[in-house]
Parts: sequence; C-alpha cells; structure tokens
Amino acid sequence: MPQLPVLSLLETRVLGVLAEKQRTVPDTYPLSLNTLQAGCNQKTSRDPVIDASEADLLAALDSLRRLSLVMESSGGRVVRYAHNIERVLQIPSQSVALLTVLMLRGPQTVAELRLNSERLHKFADASAVEGFLEELRDRADGALVQELPRQPGAREVRWCHLLSGLPELSAPLPSGGGAGSADLTVSEVATLKARVERLEDEMAQMRQLIERLRQDLGG
Repeated sequence: MPQLPVLSLLETRVLGVLAEKQRTVPDTYPLSLNTLQAGCNQKTSRDPVIDASEADLLAALDSLRRLSLVMESSGGRVVRYAHNIERVLQIPSQSVALLTVLMLRGPQTVAELRLNSERLHKFADASAVEGFLEELRDRADGALVQELPRQPGAREVRWCHLLSGLPELSAPLPSGGGAGSADLTVSEVATLKARVERLEDEMAQMRQLIERLRQDLGG
C-alpha cells in the first residue's frame, strides 16, 4: 500500500464521522452532505469541537476522494458519501472502530477506547483492544497509531492515531489529585459521559432520520 499523505483534522473528522454513522445509524448511510456536516460539527463525542462550513467539507471530501478513502454516490436527488477505510488501509473492522474513536475524540487510554468504541465494536476485554492497537502500531506499511508519553499522575498511557501526524500534547494534569483522581477520570467520569453521549447520539439519529424523510419526500 502506498504511503498516505498527512491528513488534515477535518479530513480525519470526515472519515471518523462516516465510519461512526455507518455503524450507529445504518439507515441514513451513506451520508448526505448536510448529515455529514452535522456529524462533523457535533458538540458531543468530539475533541476538538469544530465548526466546518459546507465549502470546507467539499474540499476535504474532494481530497479524500482522490485518495480513494471516500466514495460518492447519487441516491435520488441527493449526493451521498461513504468511507473506504478498510480497503485502502487494509485493516479489519475492529481496527477501523479504534481508529474511528481516535479520529473523533483524540488520544485515549485503552480503557477509554474500549468504552467509547462500544457502539462500533464490542471488545471482549482490554487485552483485545491492546492487541489491535499493537497491530496498528507494528504494521509493515507504517504505523497508524502510537503510544504517547504517560501524563503526570496518570496510571495508563494514551494512544493516538497518526493519520494527521503526531498530535500536540495537552497540558499536564493538575497536581494534587493523586492516583484516585486518575481512577475517577477513567472509570466513573468516562462512564457518565458515555451515558450522556448515548442519549445525545440517539437524539441526533432521530434528527437525521427526519432529515432523510424530508429529503425523500422532496420537502
């Protein structure tokens, strides 16, 4: 496989949204430009939060189409878009799930990745997540993920994707919280966030279904 160029944040966001919605809202996949824009600019389950314009998205889609990472189709009067990550990167669906979460939410620990990818693929345990991460890291065609240096006070390392190069490291965690603070971040807070995000995702799915019905009816 030829080496991919470094992708922009918006290009990886587009890929992440397409891969996410393929699993979570298959009835609306492939996505229309409006639905894709809403997914890219979503306020939850995204880090960083962005505000991409339609022109920005069209430019990103054009670039990804030239790399065969995105495919375009016409359904009725609406152009729709689908990803081609598995074939181009030659990776299994489990690895696509992990890359998707990393592209959408930024660097995460193994525990966070397992929790956040639950709707895309249910990993049996943390070691299964680690196994696929190690495969993505040790690929002969070039690493797609990498471990980041352990943050002060953290018990687990975070992983990042490399499709956009190495990310800028965030500021160190405030001192004084101790190990208990790290435990809270990984387990309790992550679980609560996931529950809230699931509810908001369900609302987003309802809006997308309504939008698709409106388009199909010519409203």
